[in-house]
This record gives sequence, structure tokens and C-alpha cells, in this order.
Amino acid sequence: MTAKVILFDFDGTIADTYQAVANITNQLSTEFGYKALDREQLLLIKNLSSREIVKQSEISVFKLPFLVRRIRIELSKEIAGLDSIQNIEQVLFELQRRGYVLGIITSNIQENVDIFLAKNQLSSLFSFIHSSTSIFGKHRVINRVVREYKLNRSDVVYVGDETRDIRSARKSRVRAIAVSWGFNSAAILQKYQPDYLVDCPQELLEAIATWQVHKAQTHKAQTIAN
Repeated sequence: MTAKVILFDFDGTIADTYQAVANITNQLSTEFGYKALDREQLLLIKNLSSREIVKQSEISVFKLPFLVRRIRIELSKEIAGLDSIQNIEQVLFELQRRGYVLGIITSNIQENVDIFLAKNQLSSLFSFIHSSTSIFGKHRVINRVVREYKLNRSDVVYVGDETRDIRSARKSRVRAIAVSWGFNSAAILQKYQPDYLVDCPQELLEAIATWQVHKAQTHKAQTIAN
């Protein structure tokens, strides 16, 4: 596939699931043996990396996959009633209009994503959806997508709201755009040095346009050098 491809995280990037996930996580705290967090503590952990949040929760690494699975299941009961991030829909339609291929790579289950997209009439925008069974395994899914669709890594960018999304993009050798409206704060995202950091969906259009200009300039320089 010769195309400009934008891969999106789902939770916190497209779907406004932050409060729902926080509530569910607190509800499951007794069952899985960790402390529930109040509003102030929830705000504080936005400044921690994904791995630091897991470490601070003191949940057993053996219980973590089961907790993640339960959160996904509980979220499925609420997903149809959740909203998209404000103004993200217009940006997604504009990106499609500009000729970008859009895909989703998420650690949520595909059924939740399908329900949400259908409810918000966004299903037609995305060429594919892939789910990672591990919260820290998105780079493997990105690599699989690159191979499956025969993509050039220089033509791919991953958009996400967590430090683990930046790490996944780096491991997969694709560009990373971090968004500050989701699960992690701008401060901690910046520490992980994404290629671009944006604070609102409209800025996403600007970041992607800048990425394309930079890519064209790099290609021109390489052509001249050869």
C-alpha cells in the first residue's frame, strides 16, 4: 500500500473514556487488591508514565492482565453512551478528505470500538482496526500492520494520549504524535519526546501537515545527495 497512514489510539484519543475507565478501575479496587483513587489523586497520576501508574498501584503483575480484561468488559456496558473527544470527528473527516488512510490500534477490545464508531457514525472513516491483548504490546501490532499492508514506515504516524503510545511508535520506528486531552498530561508526554505534541484536535491537522512537509524536504535532500 502506497499511502499516508495515520494510526490512532482509541481510548482518550478518539473516545472520551477517561472518567468511565477511572470509575470502573476504582470499583474493581477491592476485588483486585489495590487502593481506589480520589479526584485529586486521579489528576496527579496523569503526570506519571503508564508504567509508573501500574507500579504505584501495587497491583500484582499476575493480576494485571485479568484487571485489564475486566475493565474492557465493564466498559462494554457503557461504551454506547460515551461521547467522542470534542471536535475530533471533524478532524477525522478532514484527514480522510485529504487522502489519508486512517486506522485504529488499541488495547481495548474491537467490539467496544465497533459499537462506539457505529453509534457516532464514524465507522466509514477507518480502513482497519487492530486490538492488542497486552497494554504494553502495541508496537507488535503496529509492526504487524506495517507488514500486512506493506507500508513504508516513513509514511506512518501513530497518534495517542499516553506515554506507552509514544514508546510503541518509537519501537516500531514510526512517527509519534502525542495528544494532551486524554489519560496523560502534556508535561509527562513531552518528557517522552514525541515528534509532535498537540493540545486540541485542530492542532492535529497542523502537526500532520508539518510532518508531510518535513518528509518531503527530507526526500528532496536525499534525492539531491544521490
